[in-house]
Amino acid sequence: MLAALVAICMWVFFQTLDPRIPKWQLDRSLIGTNPGLGFRPMPMNNEESTLIWFQGSNKTNYQIWVDHILQFLDSDKIAKGNGQIKTCSHSDPPKADEVCEVDVRDWGDCNKDRHFNYHMNAPCIFLKLNKIYGWTPEYYDDPNNLPKDMPKKLKEHIRNITSIERRTVWITCEGENPADIEYLGPITYYPSQGFPGYYYPYLNREGYLSPLVAVKFERPVPGIVINVECRAWARNIRYSRSERMGSVHFELLID
Repeated sequence: MLAALVAICMWVFFQTLDPRIPKWQLDRSLIGTNPGLGFRPMPMNNEESTLIWFQGSNKTNYQIWVDHILQFLDSDKIAKGNGQIKTCSHSDPPKADEVCEVDVRDWGDCNKDRHFNYHMNAPCIFLKLNKIYGWTPEYYDDPNNLPKDMPKKLKEHIRNITSIERRTVWITCEGENPADIEYLGPITYYPSQGFPGYYYPYLNREGYLSPLVAVKFERPVPGIVINVECRAWARNIRYSRSERMGSVHFELLID
């Protein structure tokens, strides 16, 4: 009995030494169980600012934002490790020793060769969910039971896809106020309007890379500060605009 007790204690001890497994998880985590939503690029000279302000006709001006996106993508690239990288799909999720790739070719116009479209005054913003070890989304996969405040276009999209494709953490970006909605104009999401469920749960496997959604604002009105809110949709993502839970806010200003 004493030998068994010592063996159990040693197992627990060495488990805590695994750098890939955090000591606190989910409800015990200091950041809680509600993943936050982040965006890039962000203003670099003022940590409190959320204003993306640029001139599409001035390469020196917009290149600052392009370089910031490139730095973000480079720092977040897939690490070299023993994990086997594969092209995943809803019908072919990763196995225990595999991680899903994030292919930059899936981002359409939101690529470095096109300067992420800043020179066209149609900027791309990248969205990412914060990592919480062991967190698994609870999907809005029942088309007959969707939130009342979910945008109509997203509801229609969910109803027109297969049940397995509904296993997605959805993303919507909108103007915060009626005037902002009008000024913001149409939006395109790459590679899709959300984070596919096969990237979850996050288990800190070697080579893991969080999925990104590139949001292209096609025709925002220039010369006006436009307030934008992007929101993540899953049943276990709590949302509060006042507390910025489950969403992120920023402003666009194109000169």
